[in-house]
Amino acid sequence: MGAGVLADRVGIVTGASAGIGRAIAADLVSHGARVVVNARRAERLLEVVEQLDKGRTEPAAAMSMGDASDQGTIDSMFDAAVNTFKTEPDLVVINAGRGLAGSVATSDDGEWEELVRTNVLGAARLARTTARRMLAQIEEGDATGWQKRPRDIVVIGSIVGRHVSPFSSMYGATKFAVHGMTEGLRRELAPKGIRVTLIEPGFVVSEFQGVAGYKDDWFKGVVDRIGPVLEPVDVARAVSFVCSQPAHVHIGDIVVRPTRQDYP
Repeated sequence: MGAGVLADRVGIVTGASAGIGRAIAADLVSHGARVVVNARRAERLLEVVEQLDKGRTEPAAAMSMGDASDQGTIDSMFDAAVNTFKTEPDLVVINAGRGLAGSVATSDDGEWEELVRTNVLGAARLARTTARRMLAQIEEGDATGWQKRPRDIVVIGSIVGRHVSPFSSMYGATKFAVHGMTEGLRRELAPKGIRVTLIEPGFVVSEFQGVAGYKDDWFKGVVDRIGPVLEPVDVARAVSFVCSQPAHVHIGDIVVRPTRQDYP
């Protein structure tokens, strides 16, 4: 995939201050896209924007700080794109989320509501807002207009949203919900020429494990058994790949595992 293949594309990436989201934003920009990055940590976001703009005469990135599950923050992402790049986004990556160690029986139930709010309700709100705004850009009566400008909604799911994992079944349950929502949205928007893609990573080394509460020795054991595990850039390449396809080509679902990961 050559540089510039995503030229003229304008995107939004949530959860972009670190890990997978940051890698996705960087890879999109490396292929010519301009992006609005979102996260809660202002200092980290500023660092991301500075990195993405480095050496460029025109801005490649803008920031929208805040909770990605909040409707006001979601609206501000789109406003930032229009104000900075003078166009509505045509590429939205729903990445913000969090994990939770443990099963239905063992996980901290005090974390459940936040888990569902962030992973499911937040993703749904951003997906709905994106769908409505993209549909508003499609001209009535223009049956082939969608072929002139690809439009992508990319949802970062998880392999545990496909295969039940007993060591993180509450987190996995939220991803099962997101996967179902994503497929429903795909079926709804496909006739309009809007592509909805689900990407399901296996084990990726990032800040995710610490935030989720996984024990260091447990994760080290996983890495020792199946490593090397994925890096965030491995997921980012998949996002850029699906978004770089011609408008009439849709890659709807990608599972990305470390080569030696047998389960889940």
